[in-house]
Amino acid sequence: MIQASTACHALQKRLVLVLRYRGHRRLVEVHTVGITREQVEIMRAWQVAGGSVSGQPVGWKLIHLAEATEPEITDQPSQAPRPGYNPDDPAMVRTICRV
Repeated sequence: MIQASTACHALQKRLVLVLRYRGHRRLVEVHTVGITREQVEIMRAWQVAGGSVSGQPVGWKLIHLAEATEPEITDQPSQAPRPGYNPDDPAMVRTICRV
């Protein structure tokens, strides 16, 4: 499980976060961390590399923090915010941190 504080730290430092999610290692740029209506902590991220269940290794991802493991903040600079970023993400009823 990734803590919201770890994801927010990567966002605030503008660095890429590496994690394991649904069987795949992923490199992501955190854009928003928040809470859903069901009180689940999630993050909206732009995946820059790695695997994906959808087969799309690059693009927007919605990640459940409870399902993500092995977080590591890299030295690689984040390019956030990426085109298409919505600071008022409708998946979240409360924002913890955002770009």
